[in-house]
Amino acid sequence: MSGSAWEAYRLRIRRKRFLLRAWRKSSQLTQVINRTSHIGASDILCFATVRNEALRLPYFLDHHRRLGISHFLIVDNGSDDGTLDLLQGQADVSIWQSGESYKLSRYGMDWLTWLQRKYGHGHWCLTADADEALIYPDWENRPLPDLTSWLTARKVRSFGAILLDMYPKGAVSAQPYAVGQDPTEVLAWFDPANYRRQRNPKFHNEWIQGGVRERVFFQGQPKRAPTLNKIPLVHWHRSFAYVTSTHHMLPRKLNHVFDSQVDDLPSGVLLHSKFLNTIGAKSAEERDRRQHFENSDLYADYYQRLIDDVDLWYDDSARFTGWQQLVDLGLMSKGNWPS
Repeated sequence: MSGSAWEAYRLRIRRKRFLLRAWRKSSQLTQVINRTSHIGASDILCFATVRNEALRLPYFLDHHRRLGISHFLIVDNGSDDGTLDLLQGQADVSIWQSGESYKLSRYGMDWLTWLQRKYGHGHWCLTADADEALIYPDWENRPLPDLTSWLTARKVRSFGAILLDMYPKGAVSAQPYAVGQDPTEVLAWFDPANYRRQRNPKFHNEWIQGGVRERVFFQGQPKRAPTLNKIPLVHWHRSFAYVTSTHHMLPRKLNHVFDSQVDDLPSGVLLHSKFLNTIGAKSAEERDRRQHFENSDLYADYYQRLIDDVDLWYDDSARFTGWQQLVDLGLMSKGNWPS
């Protein structure tokens, strides 16, 4: 067996192990309310794991409904801020609960893989966090069904996006956020240019790092900077699995999502509202829970600077004006996607 054939075989085995893990971890899920009988054959679905996101969820749900999401399948991981009550009041949301370790469930991906396998097969599925809002070229006028139909007609099964950290000018606590508000009204700025791309030889995906978190927190250790490439939207098959969050997938062909890999392919951006004015309290909680990084001790300074109310803005920060700006900066691709 050649080296490439052996590597492909090993990755098939790895994918099967992820699916087996998801089956095993499904016992950690307790059904709260299941409205999946309302899902239609052509509906686009959204999958998410959340914890204490009552502040962000109203906008998250409304934004993605406007895009064309028909049903949300959400795992609540021990919220105590009213998140569960909020979700139960949404007619297009099905809810499961788990009090088990987020970290030991592959950061929630084992739970979501099980739900995707059970309910997502044959559907276009968006997988996103509550602090992420998907946009793409002409998104205000062209809903997701237009995009997914265009992709399906071209036999493209996955759609890529860059995670774009948004932040305020001044201390992160300086701009109060109201429930349901568009986060970009208070997080109006982003880093426009300092991004690095390289090809991952094992998974064949484009690996992207940089932006504000590398500039401010990981300048001396850029390899530890957060990964920004994501594959949030996939025409799901029960045999698919995410490897690390939504950064890359198996089978590997699903990782070919940027125009640097496939000519004239459109891509999007996930506007990331991590740096709301609540970030200090959330960082203290995440530091103590130790659920968000493989080696949490390495991120002690990262958490402490957020707790201390860091200012992320600098002279080269760009004020967000819309999707065309992101295309012009090379952070989003229009490809052959028609206006």
